[in-house]
Amino acid sequence: MYRSVSLRAVVCLSTLIPAATLQAAPASDVETLKQELLELKQRYEVQQKALAVLEQRVRQVEDQPAAPTPKRLAKSPSDLKGNQQVAGRGAAAASGGAAGGGASYGQSLKDDSTPAQSVTNLYDEASGFFGGGKFSFETGMTYARYDTRQLTLNGFLALDSILLGNINLDRIKSDTWTLDLTARYNLNNRWQFDINAPVIYRESTYQSGGANGGSSQSISENTVTRDPTLGDVNVGVAYKFLDESDSLPDAVVSVRVKAPTGKDPFGIKFIQPDPSNNNLVVPESLPTGNGVWSVTPGISLVKTFDPAVLFGSLSYTHNLEESFSDISSNAGEKIPGKVRLGDSFQIGAGVAFALNEKMSMAFSVSDQIQRKSKIKYTGQDWQSVESSDANAAYFNVGMTIAATDHLTIVPNLSLGMTQDAPDFTFSLKFPYYF
Repeated sequence: MYRSVSLRAVVCLSTLIPAATLQAAPASDVETLKQELLELKQRYEVQQKALAVLEQRVRQVEDQPAAPTPKRLAKSPSDLKGNQQVAGRGAAAASGGAAGGGASYGQSLKDDSTPAQSVTNLYDEASGFFGGGKFSFETGMTYARYDTRQLTLNGFLALDSILLGNINLDRIKSDTWTLDLTARYNLNNRWQFDINAPVIYRESTYQSGGANGGSSQSISENTVTRDPTLGDVNVGVAYKFLDESDSLPDAVVSVRVKAPTGKDPFGIKFIQPDPSNNNLVVPESLPTGNGVWSVTPGISLVKTFDPAVLFGSLSYTHNLEESFSDISSNAGEKIPGKVRLGDSFQIGAGVAFALNEKMSMAFSVSDQIQRKSKIKYTGQDWQSVESSDANAAYFNVGMTIAATDHLTIVPNLSLGMTQDAPDFTFSLKFPYYF
């Protein structure tokens, strides 16, 4: 009994002591606590505002549309056009990755089955097979510059150092502008039919020194021009017999036929425009065509090695024999006869890269080797034309620029690497896909 009463008394005293202590706390401590509480409230409000701003930003980001996955730059257009099996596998893989939600960014690039537009244009130029639309029309302008010099010594050396005879210094500067109009029709991305009509303007300047056996400082000059005239119209057909796969390239075979619609070079007379210089001989006019029918079969291959595209081509041109009423170049002389232009073959190879989805760049080397031509005057045997064989090699730098979904700009610069090739050739083409 006494223990219970004493225990209750102790508990009551223990509860009253803290209350008394708090009541006895000084007023300065209370103010300090209030100040700290106010500061905590202010910090809390600032944090609440910051959280609200962050939440608003997160919502803005979530409301924005998802950025499209970048397209693989170096992927064959045949995956979509000609090789539907490969395209189906790529599309299925891409859709499967999207459904799973766990596909990586690199895997999405690998599974992307849609090539960039620059790669499609690159394939068109490399293979010569324009599958971007059923019908396309191309306008092209080409400028070729040819400048050659030849020093001819006619005589003999006396005392191994003095030339007794004539010195003849010849120079030919030629500028050729060609407007190409080309129409193409693509059938089911397998067959292609095209027709090309060139309009040619030519200007050649002939210079010769050593007039009448005089000093080489005495130079005569004459310029011959040809107004814009239709060249040799040609038609072609191409068949794509192989679509690119993991181990095989795109392959296109083609056959082109050229008709002698331009001005042929046979029967053009050479004259001496400067009576004071019997070394200067120039043609009366300039040709715009070969004057004979020709047939050119060829094959082109294109293969993707990401991120590069390799391409190559091989063709052979056979010129048909043709008869002319005059094949003599001597003024005042007309001799009928036959002509066999030398056949030629051309080989080329290069590499191209897609810089982005609108632009690609290509580097290539090409070489055209032509055999000697032969002529046959009526009543005589065939005879070879000296210096009619040629080896024209070029180094080419080209680009494709996708201006719009239908229009492409294709500049190309060719640098001559042999004496038979023009010094340089620059072309600018504008294929438009309907």
